[in-house]
Amino acid sequence: MMHVVQYSGGIGSWATARRVAARHGIDNLILLFSDTLVEEDSLYTFLTESAAQLGAPLVRVADGRTPFEVYWHARFLGNARLAPCSKILKQQPARRWLDANADPATTTLYVGIDAGEARRIPGIRKGWAPWSVEFPLTAEPDLTKDAMLGEARALGLTPPAAYEEGFSHANCSGCCVRAGQAHWLRLLERHPDRYADYERREEAFRAEFGNVAILKQQRDGVVRPLPLAELRRRTQTSGSPRTEDGSVPAGHQTFSNEGKVS
Repeated sequence: MMHVVQYSGGIGSWATARRVAARHGIDNLILLFSDTLVEEDSLYTFLTESAAQLGAPLVRVADGRTPFEVYWHARFLGNARLAPCSKILKQQPARRWLDANADPATTTLYVGIDAGEARRIPGIRKGWAPWSVEFPLTAEPDLTKDAMLGEARALGLTPPAAYEEGFSHANCSGCCVRAGQAHWLRLLERHPDRYADYERREEAFRAEFGNVAILKQQRDGVVRPLPLAELRRRTQTSGSPRTEDGSVPAGHQTFSNEGKVS
């Protein structure tokens, strides 16, 4: 039996791999990583070091494009509702590898969602058919992300820096189009250079395709695009990171001048 963990570099996929290895051993364990080519350096390091510690092969697959290259090709800017990058850069390369290397009759896939995300299970299973999919972390309803991070650190591993910086996940160097305003405000605070890069990319896309944006805002019952440039200007005007309703996201402090994008 082959056991294939969807190994993203996130702490959930690591905790999943550890549990699969403990239950089934590593002789037929594969850690399958779909590379978007824009991950943060510490995530790549964590992937390599954690795979070596587990003793299981890390298999990297990639489409060869970055998220914004996908958006330009698709003529569609990814956002929280629809993110073609996820399908094209993660799911499709993984599925091509599975088609070529993993017989559904003798292969089980593992996905690192926890009990709080159990609602996603039917859709994930449907999406990966005909392979069977299991979710080991859902068997531990009290398991928290902090506990998983603690497990990794206790074994001498350093998880991706995003967790230490207060992000809830470590995707795409923090530039995840599926994230909301609070996430992007944290990125502006922590990594203004990355925010500025995506702001420029978004503005170039808008110049070509019109009034579209990664983020959305709702006012008077009407949903409208919220460009990153506008979100940044609101923050700089108010002096602190604020979502569209004027609230300051939990865990945020007022920005210093050095934390602003000019």
